[in-house]
Amino acid sequence: MPTNIFRKKSIEKIVADSKSGLDDGHGISLNKVLTVRDLTALGIAAVIGAGIFSTVGQACFDGGPGVIVLFIICAIACGFAALCYAEFASRIPMSGSAYTYSYAAFGEIIAWIIGWDLVMEYAVGNITVAISWSGNLTSFLHNIGLKIPGFLSNSFFDVKSSNAKYLDLVAKHDLKGAADLADMHQLWVNAPHIGSLPVILNIPALAITTFITYLVYIGISESRKASNLMVAFKLLVVVAVIAIGFCYVNPANWTPFMPNKFAGVMKGVSAVFFAYIGFDAISTTAEECKNPQRDLPRGMFYSLIICTALYVLVALVLTGMVHYSKLNTADFLANAFNERGLNFLGGIIALSAIVATTSVLLVFQIGQPRIWMSMSRDGLLPPRFSRLHPKFQTPSFATIITGLVVGIPALFLDSEIATALCSIGTLFAFVLVCGGILILPKAEKGNGKFTLPYINGKFIIPVLLIVAVGFTQWQAPGFFSNFFLNYSDGDATHSATHVFMEKLPYFVFALLVLAIAVAGYFKNFSLIPVLGLMSCFYLMTELGTTNWLRFLIWLLIGLVIYFTYGVKKSKLAKESTPPAG
Repeated sequence: MPTNIFRKKSIEKIVADSKSGLDDGHGISLNKVLTVRDLTALGIAAVIGAGIFSTVGQACFDGGPGVIVLFIICAIACGFAALCYAEFASRIPMSGSAYTYSYAAFGEIIAWIIGWDLVMEYAVGNITVAISWSGNLTSFLHNIGLKIPGFLSNSFFDVKSSNAKYLDLVAKHDLKGAADLADMHQLWVNAPHIGSLPVILNIPALAITTFITYLVYIGISESRKASNLMVAFKLLVVVAVIAIGFCYVNPANWTPFMPNKFAGVMKGVSAVFFAYIGFDAISTTAEECKNPQRDLPRGMFYSLIICTALYVLVALVLTGMVHYSKLNTADFLANAFNERGLNFLGGIIALSAIVATTSVLLVFQIGQPRIWMSMSRDGLLPPRFSRLHPKFQTPSFATIITGLVVGIPALFLDSEIATALCSIGTLFAFVLVCGGILILPKAEKGNGKFTLPYINGKFIIPVLLIVAVGFTQWQAPGFFSNFFLNYSDGDATHSATHVFMEKLPYFVFALLVLAIAVAGYFKNFSLIPVLGLMSCFYLMTELGTTNWLRFLIWLLIGLVIYFTYGVKKSKLAKESTPPAG
């Protein structure tokens, strides 16, 4: 058993199984209608979400106009991962994304882990998006004089957490801080109760999830049309914001370019990177593409390039219209135009935020059922997950389950926890895809139409490592000695053990970098996937020990499911087991 769990599925078998009708067991195939234009639109729909209306302001506040450097850096990191995704998608034009790629590169147990991990990116991530959509809708309706009762438009644990913070601040006599949470406290106290339990449910989050699930259920053609319309509207609004905003730019606001130096720019690294999450979701639609080996790589690159250009231009406009210090607000984009007397744009921007989050929901609700469908084909999940609807040609059962998995928790879950799980899950998927490219070429080349450019990293990787260490020491003298040798907390509120645990992800990252540098020297690793792997793993370390612990618990739950069901039902295991006698 221990050796069998690493059995690999060849590219030829993955393709052959799909073509022979194993997609649903009834000879029904997915509807091939997507073109490169549709894929690009899906990528933009996933990436240009609420982020451009919510996270860009904080990043501009921290880094000033120099935040555009951070957007470019993160785009390059995503570009490395996108190149690896593109090669896999070209070689293995099947639904399943990183799950299917890992099955070919690493083996079954790693494929299961990444498939279970992708639930965090798509399903758990969509819980956060649904909650965000509810907030955007509530704000928009409030601006036009309509109001949804608070106990029907907030998540239970969000309100509970805010109420606990409020009481803590009051106990500490921090009345100014408590004032910001007073509304949540009143909501907790005044909401209808069943016994001693407040009834607080996020009905809009459930409603939008139900609607999107229905749209995905009835067919990819309908989802494609809806996505294209929403992307067109979003792009129109963003381009209008850029065009009108440039007319009110004051170049003096761009000086100094990095007011908080490079450290200030890098402070927003995680938030900016997460603004790019989503481009990989289009790889789950491979079997619904007319020409996946050609169009999937193009769709990824086009969407990433367009989104990067828009992010950079929006950041330039914002920091040029108003001083960067005024951008640390929730509705920073509307405030920037209000300061210039362009109040009419506020409502349009609020409406666009609703459309933006709707399109993200759509793309991820398309992606999750197709991951489960691929796992079911391989026997790792029950057969019903891979059954296709005879009329709509969609994985109907998996789509309904996805709707339930997203919609019900969105009623009450704390969005901060869901966001962190989504982020670390996505980055882990990127790490494995980049690592898979390093391994797979030695096993089988495949017949893909896109091949990752090979740049021998034998000497470049160690040189880059030395440069990075030297630059860090130059910018922050004594950083390494303090980091590796000092385990005391500055205000003595935490033990040395706690400090060590907080640093542990960075120690793991340092060991990984050294191991890759040494292995790359002897095995001539390709530079691009190495850079993608290291940059994504570094961003995982920035998420903190608590989120790593939650991530590991999630993976352990997945392993329990695998060893109690998947390992016994695996089709690959049955095919490789010799007949009795």
